[in-house]
Amino acid sequence: MQTLDLIYFDAGGGHRAAATALQHAIRDQGLPLEPRLIHLKEILAPIDVFRKVTRLDLEEIYNLMLRKGWTLGSAQGLRFMQRVIALYHKPARRLLTEHWRRQPADLAVSLVPNFNRALYEAFREACPQAPFATVLTDLADYPPHFWIERNQHQHFVCGTPKARQQALELGHAPERVLLTSGMILHPRFYDLPPLDRAAERAKLGLDPSRPTAIVLFGGYGPGLMADIQRRLGKARLDLQLILIAGRNERLRERLLRAEGVLPQHVTGFTSEVPHYMRLADFFIGKPGPGSISEALHLGLPVITVRNAWTLPQERYNAEWLTARGAGLVLRSFRDIVPAVRTLLSGDTLAEMRGAALAQPNKALFEIPAALARLARTGEWAAAGV
Repeated sequence: MQTLDLIYFDAGGGHRAAATALQHAIRDQGLPLEPRLIHLKEILAPIDVFRKVTRLDLEEIYNLMLRKGWTLGSAQGLRFMQRVIALYHKPARRLLTEHWRRQPADLAVSLVPNFNRALYEAFREACPQAPFATVLTDLADYPPHFWIERNQHQHFVCGTPKARQQALELGHAPERVLLTSGMILHPRFYDLPPLDRAAERAKLGLDPSRPTAIVLFGGYGPGLMADIQRRLGKARLDLQLILIAGRNERLRERLLRAEGVLPQHVTGFTSEVPHYMRLADFFIGKPGPGSISEALHLGLPVITVRNAWTLPQERYNAEWLTARGAGLVLRSFRDIVPAVRTLLSGDTLAEMRGAALAQPNKALFEIPAALARLARTGEWAAAGV
């Protein structure tokens, strides 16, 4: 049994989710790997300069920014953060090296951006014969120094041809860049039981046959959801809503109290997102790689935005969605009413649903076996995969 370290942090939530999903999939597939979840924050806590300056650590700063919607100018904020990380590169590398000398691994897999230089150099120093890989949890890199570093003899897992091409353009050999069929999804999005959608809608107090949108903006729903609710209600569309407010209890109560709204079901944080998505006809939300990938996997066309407030690493997602023909990208959710009217007109919804389902996402099953081969042989299955 070989030891596999899956390195994550909690900035945004998708990194831990991907690491946990891989851990479960490796064990479910009975592979000869022992996956260990490594929380990067815990190793680097002694040098958390962000906490020293702001009394908040890096994860808290990022998640607060998402909750408050403070994403305007986030590209400049990202570059500032990267400069701070570079300033503390040597002590970060030292702490990581000490960790792996105490607890060596046969393979290390990073599921975090920005720290891959320190992670790679530390692992190479502590475990020089073991391979190192980075699994991108974004649809594309946001160079420089975000996901893919130059001059590192390592491996990559990319969920889109765009990301793979970026790795090749930075000089990485084709045989070291694995292209999968999509992003890592939680196991609960697979092997779903039969569903009587009409009956399940009725249980929520919804019309079994009325067009239904699911509105979801991650674990910390923003107040923007209330504006979307108000605009769609005021337009009196033939529509009903499933709104998931996440851990934002004040927002959940606000959505419930709203007057003159469309028929709706409102819930807070839930692990039953796949169930609620299966009751909907389309998805409204931010252009995050996880939420978009989950929606498309279940056949839901997506309405999202790309503008100055969009996180820089998520801006390509809108291009990818448009090119796939599986959704509508707006400049602002102020345009949500005409967008919904467009989606519900003619055959548009059916055509986009077909586009969403056209490329099945099996990354969760592709990656574990590839990691087992990498740990055993030091390479992916074949050149140019």
